[in-house]
Amino acid sequence: MDATKPRLELAFQYAAKGADLPSRAAFRRWAKAALAHDVAATLRIVDEAEGRELNRDYRRKDYATNVLTFAYGAEEAGGPLTGDLVLCAPVVAREAAEQGKTLAAHYAHLTIHGLLHLQGYDHEKKREAATMEAVEAFIMQSLGYPDPYGGPET
Repeated sequence: MDATKPRLELAFQYAAKGADLPSRAAFRRWAKAALAHDVAATLRIVDEAEGRELNRDYRRKDYATNVLTFAYGAEEAGGPLTGDLVLCAPVVAREAAEQGKTLAAHYAHLTIHGLLHLQGYDHEKKREAATMEAVEAFIMQSLGYPDPYGGPET
């Protein structure tokens, strides 16, 4: 095993009943593709009510959003970055249909997006957004998915 590759510890929580979800192996594959640092995270799949509650309580926005990232930093000096990713299954499914994307491609994108946030990427400013979107597009294309922002496919 290559000791220089970032390590991933990923726990799963499923709070959305009956959702059509990718496999744990798929989520792990997407998360690993986004790693530049060691990460220990929990990926929680929620329903619309919990997604709305979390977004309202932590971001002061009263609607369910597709992905939320809670970054807690490193466990200790040199330890993995820690955090939680929350994906709202009904929102992800609705957006995938509206945007003409496969459900797997949209889950892949949002998993990568969330992991990049956990590692310090942001999109509040134009330059930050352009950088983050370019990294997301590169990772998605390296996994065989189209650019989620509609750029040229390579």
